[in-house]
Amino acid sequence: MHDQFDVSLEDADLLGEVELTTNLIIAASESEEHLSTEEIDEILGVVPRARQGS
Repeated sequence: MHDQFDVSLEDADLLGEVELTTNLIIAASESEEHLSTEEIDEILGVVPRARQGS
């Protein structure tokens, strides 16, 4: 018989967000100064977009 309460609570998107948040917390705790926007982007894996008109 199937147990209706036996469900997986794993959410891949949520786990990814938790990992990114954890990485930011670790980097901030190890830094003497505030993290720059560039450092945060690097930790999060943000790729800068080319500006239009450049």
